Amino acid sequence: MHNARLIEVNDLSISFFKDNKSETEIIKKIKFNINSNEIVAMVGESGSGKSISSLAIMGLLPQNISKITSGSIEFNGLNLVEVNSKRYKKLRGSEIAMIFQEPMSSLNPSMQCGKQVEEILKAHLNLSKSKLKSEILQLFEKVKLPNPQRIYKSYPHEISGGQKQRVMIAMAIACKPKLLIADEPTTALDVTVQKEILELLKELQRETKMSILFISHDLSLVSEIADRVLVMYKGEIVEQGSTIEIFNTPKHNYTKALIAARPSTDQRLKRLPTISDFLAETVNNSSISDKERVNNHKKLYNQEPLLELFNVEKEFFSKTGMFTKDQSFKAVDGVSFKIYPGETLGLVGESGCGKSTLGNVILQLDQATKGSIKYLGKEITNLTKTELRHLRKDIQIIFQDPYASLNPRLTVGNAIMEPMKVHHISTSSTDRKNKVISLLHKVGLDKQAFDKYPHEFSGGQRQRIGIARTIALEPQLIICDESVSALDISVQAQVLNLLNSLKEEFYFTYIFISHDLAVVKYMADQLLVMNKGKIEEIGEADAIYTSPEKEYTKKLIHAIPKGL
Repeated sequence: MHNARLIEVNDLSISFFKDNKSETEIIKKIKFNINSNEIVAMVGESGSGKSISSLAIMGLLPQNISKITSGSIEFNGLNLVEVNSKRYKKLRGSEIAMIFQEPMSSLNPSMQCGKQVEEILKAHLNLSKSKLKSEILQLFEKVKLPNPQRIYKSYPHEISGGQKQRVMIAMAIACKPKLLIADEPTTALDVTVQKEILELLKELQRETKMSILFISHDLSLVSEIADRVLVMYKGEIVEQGSTIEIFNTPKHNYTKALIAARPSTDQRLKRLPTISDFLAETVNNSSISDKERVNNHKKLYNQEPLLELFNVEKEFFSKTGMFTKDQSFKAVDGVSFKIYPGETLGLVGESGCGKSTLGNVILQLDQATKGSIKYLGKEITNLTKTELRHLRKDIQIIFQDPYASLNPRLTVGNAIMEPMKVHHISTSSTDRKNKVISLLHKVGLDKQAFDKYPHEFSGGQRQRIGIARTIALEPQLIICDESVSALDISVQAQVLNLLNSLKEEFYFTYIFISHDLAVVKYMADQLLVMNKGKIEEIGEADAIYTSPEKEYTKKLIHAIPKGL
């Protein structure tokens, strides 16, 4: 199947340095190759060196703070390490192209999508104006964008995340490159859109015979697209081989951990294995039996409900013009369900289905337009300010992006103590401080974290800080809004374990919102599938997963990357 070597990386080492003094080796003598007409995946956690390796191939390593200290990158017989910037400019886009993780920040917000692709074509090809436009429309058709004429004239904010990613792919393949580097191209996307983008990349690869270097932290996702896999850990390639070998007979403990950290859809482990479990060889595979689950559910559903929603609606109005009638849009449409103390309700659906709006309505951040919401039997849609403040303590939220929800100017200790003061938790600041230190310990951080600032932590650690801040208020009900979707698979496993152990200790009730069905199924007692503001299907999580009734649910389940 594969022809000649397209790219050969030999003993490549890359160092970063601070103030021209202390030098840190980030990439350590890595060796790998990519043949023409082949898809190779590079897998590992954040910080393992995947993106740095790909930036080195693109000649885009940050200047003045990094350098290649040894090795070569041969591309079609040309050593890229020795190429000057003028030559690189010609190569970039025309022979080697890249799609980034975050299409919103890679597209220019003030330029129409068509014009952005036109810039690339103009830089590398000599085409007439009319030929340019027809070439762009063809590209948009090729990447399966609906209504290419409309997208041509649209600005990035006017199209969906999946469509933005398709525009990025159109830009990347515009000049028919020999190598396409796709850096986490589906991380922020829904499972269904992710599946479409993977299918699209595979199809384009078959058609154009270009090679793809696909970078991801999700091994089961990679199994759906790659011929070969390289596993990176701490700047080294610890294992490489065909996708089938890596999946069926992984040799390195780190690879085994990456495969096992994603919640299985077949069994429910009491605790998800983490990388440290595998490296220390202390993996415990005990699972929750069906009988245990049934008994647990009997207990749960014999109680009085904690929260009840009856026919809740949330309608938004948008002005279309001065003399036209306001247009209404129901983000939440006739939703009813009950949640019981100690239960985890999984709320799943694609972007725009109304999950987060429903969360905001329960939190009383948005007023329901219609319907009734009862918390502990009391109507909460018409509370006074004082009553609302008491409710805020009881119903808390853990956000998707912990960095945006933490004040960068407050130390972590103060960020957690501040809401405790507002809600009069603990009598003195010494008490509060001791409580916060014990909470930090519970979420797996040491007491040094108390005096540090949010930017000094990794994404996974910041999410733990967000969790500590939420549980400091001793709430009854916690809404987790996509609170693990931005994390590495391995960190996600740690955070899910943490949420489950805190639930056992404090008897929390969770509404767990996510577009990742595998994660929701692992966490949830009851599953609620939302589509276009309505409840599509509701029931016991395993039962829905094994035999979904609705086409929409089947589509969501079918889109989950299964691994081999």
